[in-house]
Amino acid sequence: MSKKTINQLSTRRKFLKLTGLGVAALGLQQIGCSGPGKPAQVVQGLENVPEKPDSSKIWVPVSDRKLRVGLVGYGASKFSAAFGFQNHPNVEIVAVSDLFPDRCAALAKATRCNKTYPSLEELVKDKNIEAVMISTDAPSHARHTIEALKYGKHVAVNVPAVFGSLEDADKVYEAVKKSGLKYMMFETSCFHEDLHAMRQIYNTGGFGKIIFSEGEYYHYMPKPLPSYKDWRLGPPPQWYPTHANAYYVGITGASFTEVSCLGMPSHIDYWQAANNPYKNPFGTEIALYRTSEGGMSRMVISKDTPGESGERGRLRGEKGSFYGKYEGLEKVLIDLKRPPLPPGIEAGGHGGSHGRLMDEFVTAILQDRKPLIDIAMALNLTVPGVVAHSSALKNGEWMKIPQYKF
Repeated sequence: MSKKTINQLSTRRKFLKLTGLGVAALGLQQIGCSGPGKPAQVVQGLENVPEKPDSSKIWVPVSDRKLRVGLVGYGASKFSAAFGFQNHPNVEIVAVSDLFPDRCAALAKATRCNKTYPSLEELVKDKNIEAVMISTDAPSHARHTIEALKYGKHVAVNVPAVFGSLEDADKVYEAVKKSGLKYMMFETSCFHEDLHAMRQIYNTGGFGKIIFSEGEYYHYMPKPLPSYKDWRLGPPPQWYPTHANAYYVGITGASFTEVSCLGMPSHIDYWQAANNPYKNPFGTEIALYRTSEGGMSRMVISKDTPGESGERGRLRGEKGSFYGKYEGLEKVLIDLKRPPLPPGIEAGGHGGSHGRLMDEFVTAILQDRKPLIDIAMALNLTVPGVVAHSSALKNGEWMKIPQYKF
């Protein structure tokens, strides 16, 4: 083997390690399941990522009070328990809910909570609850967010913020603004080790203006994962775009302004228009965006291509680039380590992002400040994909994207 080949392999290993795409993060373990006692399903990204001994600084509490939280949803991904709310020193789990009694009981057991409700609509009426974690089906995220805000609850919600609806995006945006409450979408890529490093470098001027960025979300799904009312049965890939889009929006806080997107008709039956309720013909959609900085981004969402799975990205700016590591004009970089974790909190799945997302939400409420992925960023991560799919249906026609600021 040549020295050049050895160097290429070494560089690739470093990149995979940094982006959380090593063997432990490929989602190949049998870790999710469709219900208590039922066979496990492959759910990409949920495996815990061990924390390096020197990778976390000392966590300092910002308050001694406990935030009273309700958890909703315990389906195939079991996300309500996966982020570790139940173990945070500043959190008390007041109640949990799932539409299916067996799942609700399993969620209560997993989070050591004795109080349950049969639905989100009942749980949010509990006046003892201050904040709600919404881990329900994606098509219900907008409706459930608005319902929780109506009853005065801070909202954490899994991705995406809305599912294929620009009208829902505007409704959620107005509801959050009117409420004065905290809202945070739990976009896991935002606390990947590499993306966090890129955000730190960007915020201190190490990239300058971003000329070009790329994000990729590969999740091979030859068969649909179990889902409430089969919502995962062949939806447009770009309706679930945030894991890729974060590799620009989650770094810069900026947005995409227009898009041209192409889709590839899928060879897998349920990703064909005649075989899914969305009439979606695409298993892979690739979007080219113009950014609010004037640069360009290429964002890939692919559900029907086998091979290496995961979320990753890279960028090039006027002063530097990041392809697994920083290369640019800055000679001394600030501390790029991710935020410390509270005692008892695991880094968790999706590249060690789970615990940090949860702590960011809790801390933002306790400090009465804007959380990292607020309503504007959440919609600027989600809505471009909705427009991108419309563009793909029109063979790549350039289309304008709504803008959100908060």
